[in-house]
Amino acid sequence: MDAYDPDRAAGTSSDPIDVVELTKRLLRARSETPPGDTNAPAAVIAEAVAGVEGIETENHRGAPHVANLVLRVRGARPGKRLVFNGHLDTYPLGEGWTTDPDGEERDGKLYGLGVSDMKGGVAAITVALARLAAKREQLAGEVVATFVGDEETMGELGAKLLLDTVPHARGDAMISADVGSPGVLRFGEKGMIWLTLKAQGKAAHAAHVHRGDSAIEKLVDVIQALRSLRDWPVRAPEAVTRAIAGSAPVSEALSGAGESHTLGHVTVTFGTIRGGRLSNLIADHAEATADIRLPVGVTVAELEERIGQIVAAAPGVTVEIVRRYEPNWTAPDHPVMEAVSAACEDVLGARPVRTMRVGASDARHYRYAGIPTVTCGLTPNNMGAADEHVSLDELRALADVLTRSAELFLAA
Repeated sequence: MDAYDPDRAAGTSSDPIDVVELTKRLLRARSETPPGDTNAPAAVIAEAVAGVEGIETENHRGAPHVANLVLRVRGARPGKRLVFNGHLDTYPLGEGWTTDPDGEERDGKLYGLGVSDMKGGVAAITVALARLAAKREQLAGEVVATFVGDEETMGELGAKLLLDTVPHARGDAMISADVGSPGVLRFGEKGMIWLTLKAQGKAAHAAHVHRGDSAIEKLVDVIQALRSLRDWPVRAPEAVTRAIAGSAPVSEALSGAGESHTLGHVTVTFGTIRGGRLSNLIADHAEATADIRLPVGVTVAELEERIGQIVAAAPGVTVEIVRRYEPNWTAPDHPVMEAVSAACEDVLGARPVRTMRVGASDARHYRYAGIPTVTCGLTPNNMGAADEHVSLDELRALADVLTRSAELFLAA
């Protein structure tokens, strides 16, 4: 494969698709969750690549409102398959916007709902694929892009559906352009347990405490006991702990002080709590929900066993596990990590650090399928809030990084 030429790779008038203009078109094609209707952005992408020779397009619908696109570029010679992945659904629009949520350029930034999470990344993948299609006679193997819905609601009708039903949605490696930073590559994600606690008591007037049994107090005792999970011992591989620690100065500058501690520990968050009827009545019912995140080195089974023990010791309290999945990671030195890292250095002039990701994404579905995966996306600003925006320079650079990553990985 030829050496990297920044003038040739960077977006120019010769590019079949302009990454900024495509991002704007995707922003105008709203896909808020709920309902998470991805038909409009899928149609934008299909139209954008319709005139690009060498790109095959398929639509695999997960539901009437969940359009999933698979784009494919086949090289001239046998080789590896690299998959790019991006999701088309977004958070809902909130209050307080001072810019146009359908896309507005201002002071070197592009504003819009979902521009970082992740319509800018989707546009960058599409541009990279169009560039690779133009040089497909030089490529060994093939490049596939999976653009999916349902990511904001766990991906069963999107990424997982494609992995289960479309053979070429699987590959030798996957690069996700989900939100992040080209300066911080993410090689894994924490696991999760969502649970609901319910407590039953006996109502009585507060003046007659001796005749009642407080469901709220029972619930509070279990909540207090579950907080002890934050001190659960973690047995993570040295490669993971070393990467997290080594990346901290760079990653925490972007993601906030304390991210490295969060990545290496169990976190327990109680999101909702309600119960009782009046302040002068002993509560006969109470309910709470919790979000528990598991680092690499802790399993769902061992935490669920401990949760069961805590609840069993509290008469009148029950627990329901609403959702669960395991932590997942790719070796920090895997060839796909090396390719993306080298591409970032070629394009941006600095080698990125490598660490885990605190949030969840469709990347976990690929890792569960045994596909090594790395996340390299845009740095978010106000993600999920008013005036979400990204840097225009970084958006253009991401298209270059993804193009170069594919060249290096397929040539290795």
